[in-house]
Amino acid sequence: MKILESISQFAGKYFAVLVLLIAVIAYLTPSTFVGFAPYITLLLGIVMFGMGLTLKGADFKLILTHPKPVIIGLIAQFTVMPLTAVAIAYMLNLPPQLAAGLVLLGSVPGGTASNVMVYLAKGNVPLSITMTSCSTILAPIMTPALLYFLAGQWMPVDPIAMFKSIILVIIVPIVLGIIIQKLMPTVVEKSISVVPLISVVAIIIIVSAVVGGNQQNIASAGILVFLAVFLHNGAGLLLGYFAAKLMKLSVQDRRAISIEVGMQNSGLGVSLAKAHFAAEPMTALPSAFAAVWHNISGPIIATIWANRQPKK
Repeated sequence: MKILESISQFAGKYFAVLVLLIAVIAYLTPSTFVGFAPYITLLLGIVMFGMGLTLKGADFKLILTHPKPVIIGLIAQFTVMPLTAVAIAYMLNLPPQLAAGLVLLGSVPGGTASNVMVYLAKGNVPLSITMTSCSTILAPIMTPALLYFLAGQWMPVDPIAMFKSIILVIIVPIVLGIIIQKLMPTVVEKSISVVPLISVVAIIIIVSAVVGGNQQNIASAGILVFLAVFLHNGAGLLLGYFAAKLMKLSVQDRRAISIEVGMQNSGLGVSLAKAHFAAEPMTALPSAFAAVWHNISGPIIATIWANRQPKK
C-alpha cells in the first residue's frame, strides 16, 4: 500500500507533465490509443466514484453557513464560462464542431483538480470544495440547458438525453461512492490515498484516446483549438477573480472562485462530446486540450499567488 501511496503522490504532483507526455505520445502513435475510446464514459464514472468516496456533509455545509461566496461563485461558474465560450467562438470564427465543443467545455462543472490548486494558491479551500460539489450536483440541469440555448445554433442538442447521461456518469457514481463510504468507512479510509492515482490514470487514458482518435483533426486545427482553450481559461480565471472582488469578497475567496471558474471538468466534456456528438469527433477537442492546459495554467497561477501573502 505504501508503494501505491508513493506512486499516487508522484502522479498527483506531476499530473500536468504526465498528461502532456501522454498527449504527445498519443499524437505520434495514434493507433496505440484509439482502442480506449469506448471506455471513456466508464473511466469518468470511476473518477466520479472516487469523488464520492471523499465527499462529506461538511463539503455542503458552507452553502448554509456562509452562502454569499458560494452563490457568487456558482453564478460566475455558469455564466462567465459558457458566455465567454460563445464570444471566443465568434471572435475566432470557429468551425461549428469546435464552437459547440468550446461551449460544452464552458458549461460543465468545476474540476476536482481545482481544489488542490486553491490549496497551493493559499485560497479558501472549503469554498473551493463546496463550489466543486455544488456545481457537480447542478450539472444535470445546468449543462444540458446551457448547451441547448447557446450551442444549438451550431449543432442539434438533445438536453433530455444529456441530462440522463450526466445522471448516469456523474451523479450515480458519486452516490455509490458516498454509500460505500458510509457502509465501509475503515476500508475507505485505508485506501483513500490511492484514489488520486486512479483518477490520474483515468484522465490520462481519456486524453490519450481523444488525441489518438483525432490526430488528423489536431494536425489541421490544433493551434486554433489551443488558442480558444487558452483564451477561455484565461478569461475564466480573470473574470472569476474580478467578479468576487466586485462583490467585496476576501482575497482568499477571490482566489478560490477564480480557480473554480477557470478550471472545468474536462473529462465530463470529453465524455459528453463522445456520447452525444459522436458523428463530429472534433467536438471533443476543446475538452481534451483543456485537460492538458488547465493542469498547466492552474499550478502557474497557484505558484504566483502562493508567493503573494494575502493582506489581512
